[in-house]
Amino acid sequence: MWYDDLFNEIINAKNIMQAAPMSAYMKNQFDFLGLPSSARSGIFEKYFKQEKQSKNIDWDFVFKCWECGYRELQYIAVDYLLRKHKYLTYKDIDNLKNLITTKSWWDTVDSFNRIFGTLLIKYPSVKDTMLQWSADDNIWLKRTAIICQLNLKEKTDAGLLEKIICNNFGTNEFFINKAIGWSLRQYSKTNPDWVRGFINRYNDKLSKLSVREGSKYI
Repeated sequence: MWYDDLFNEIINAKNIMQAAPMSAYMKNQFDFLGLPSSARSGIFEKYFKQEKQSKNIDWDFVFKCWECGYRELQYIAVDYLLRKHKYLTYKDIDNLKNLITTKSWWDTVDSFNRIFGTLLIKYPSVKDTMLQWSADDNIWLKRTAIICQLNLKEKTDAGLLEKIICNNFGTNEFFINKAIGWSLRQYSKTNPDWVRGFINRYNDKLSKLSVREGSKYI
């Protein structure tokens, strides 16, 4: 396989001195090899050049990375999917959901917004999935739904954004309220009048954090 030696090279590059502080930064939830992003990317790119011409998604590789005990391998899986996001299809959503809900934390979950933005444009029915996720009990599915349009600019479906945010009023969950503010702040760069109106309309329902973040550029 194209990645046969990638895992060995990554693990052999372990930097014990850097691993501990990197793990501490992520609340000690994951073990790290201690590789800076530049070193990790350099190894990944060396092997990926054999694979990048393929229009198929190698899910065996992705899940092998996800099952690995070192966080850098999950980052490599995300890098792989981002590099091949235009080849992802509606049928891949269940696999993506598996990644979001396994070994979940903001460092991997937030990377998927570009992928879901692409899927939303290609497959309008993904909007229904995002609405469902926005009301799910899993906070990382909720967060993914809230930020799925971050990079869509003028292609943002404001009606969908409103419904998703409204589904998350009344929570004290930091990662949800922060995501709401983030999505509003980002969209305000494209449509400040809409965001200003939204905040005025729902000011009594939005958390102070969401309002503060969402109002930053307006």
